[in-house]
Amino acid sequence: MSDTELRTEQPEDAAAERLTSAPVESDGPTGIGVLGWLRWMWRQLTSMRVALILLFMLSLAAIPGSLIPQTSENAFKVQTWKATHKGLAPLYDKLQLFNVYSSVWFSAIYILLFISLAGCIIPRTWQFVGVLRAKPPAAPANLTRMPVYAAWRTDADPEAAVAAAQRLLRKRRFRAHVSGGAVAAEKGYLREVGNLLFHLSLFALLAGFAWAALASGQGGKLVVEGDGFSNTMTQLDDFSGTAFYTSQDLDPFGFKLDGFTDTYQLTGPQIGQPREFTAHIHYWQGEDPTKLKAGDISVNNPLEIGGSKVFLIGHGYAPVVTVKDGSGKVVYHDAVPFLPQDSNLTSTGVVKVGDYGQKDGKKVELGFSGFFLPTPPANFDATTGPRSLFPGATEPALVLTAYSGDLGTESGVPQNVYQLDMSHLTQMVQDGQPAKVKLAVGQGWTLPDGYGSISFDGYKKWATFSVSHRPGNSVALTGAVLAIVGLVGSLFVQRRRIWVRAVATPDGRTLVELAGLGRSESAKIAEELAELAVDLQDDAPALEDDAPADDESEPADAVSAPVDETKE
Repeated sequence: MSDTELRTEQPEDAAAERLTSAPVESDGPTGIGVLGWLRWMWRQLTSMRVALILLFMLSLAAIPGSLIPQTSENAFKVQTWKATHKGLAPLYDKLQLFNVYSSVWFSAIYILLFISLAGCIIPRTWQFVGVLRAKPPAAPANLTRMPVYAAWRTDADPEAAVAAAQRLLRKRRFRAHVSGGAVAAEKGYLREVGNLLFHLSLFALLAGFAWAALASGQGGKLVVEGDGFSNTMTQLDDFSGTAFYTSQDLDPFGFKLDGFTDTYQLTGPQIGQPREFTAHIHYWQGEDPTKLKAGDISVNNPLEIGGSKVFLIGHGYAPVVTVKDGSGKVVYHDAVPFLPQDSNLTSTGVVKVGDYGQKDGKKVELGFSGFFLPTPPANFDATTGPRSLFPGATEPALVLTAYSGDLGTESGVPQNVYQLDMSHLTQMVQDGQPAKVKLAVGQGWTLPDGYGSISFDGYKKWATFSVSHRPGNSVALTGAVLAIVGLVGSLFVQRRRIWVRAVATPDGRTLVELAGLGRSESAKIAEELAELAVDLQDDAPALEDDAPADDESEPADAVSAPVDETKE
């Protein structure tokens, strides 16, 4: 074979051996000047390597959002964290770590990954469409170069052998056609379909997250047993919207908290571990609050109303207290939510009596700070402080400290409803000691200096709910599922090609050659070629003595009864 013939056959063999529709990547900038560099950078950005790097960077960038409290999720928790870590708070603010998912650096990675996937999908899709429309490549000139090869001699007509091979391959769902007296067949296109499905699904996943970021909103509300709630800005404790979901887009609904069930492990090593948290409600949807439906909201089982979901995210106790002035007049009566501080629901809170009235001709306001203990110990000292022993309310106690003066509620400065502003308050003194008391249910406390009394009448339970509107979740979930399906297809489906050639030999017989090429090292192509060779024996049976008598150009082992050879 001449050098000219070699140069002619090499491109043909290379085309036959290429089994992917992925665009060929360039190792360096092409072109001259700025345009060439821009073209090279675009190819790098849309390459699979860069896409995987960006995806890894995105997963790393999301870690701070799960470790550091986020303003969009819980602004109060962010304020508490800043107060505790005053040295780190300014740095974290500059790095936008309290708003990770809307930060400049997270958005940059997200947008680059979005562009990378889009730039990878579009040319790859067109390339694959071209491959689907094209016929399998013709057989290479030298089939013995293929990884899997078999050959034998037969007395069958070459055209009949080729037609039989084409029929058998199509029966096995190969795309097959005859070109140049040989059958070219191909199978395993689902592998590339899996690749494209994975890319498209990942693109849909990112699109779903982007949609959720632009058109979602979330609000929070604490509701005490017996109270109701309407999904309006005036009743939400907090609300965070987005560009396409504002306070004007809130779904019209509401509910009343009828009761709350919480059960805990009573014995054994896991004593105190939660077993059930369920909020029992009656809710309505739309503008008519009289059309009520019963429902339950439990952990991981939200209530879906319209386009929003109501999640149960917390619970606690609200002691019911009554405050009377010096004349015995009731000046305050309400259930006051206390916030849990540990797993046993040791809770802290305050009672603000802003309408106490006057004492000694001066306007006076009372404040009480304290602890609610669902199951208190018999005694507690100043070292440990008030602590509950069990989260269930077995023998609840209320520990209070009394203050008088100005609560500062009319100063115009926003206040935390769970804390007292001590700027203008004075702690009451009783018998020369700070005025403190521990009350059981039904007990009262006569305040010093004729300020009246306070009684612990009982308690109610409260629950906190998150009202979430996230329209992109279904898209993201569908994308995640399809991405897994596509990945499985791209990993387990093998694209392979088979060629069958039948040519007449000088001795008047027919030489049948089979060759196979797989995308990856696998025994599957060898098994398929062997099965095809066996089935083809019905139409082109091998001669019992097929060794060539006069033609020494063909090695004897290449034309013996059906043989499979796999190159290392």
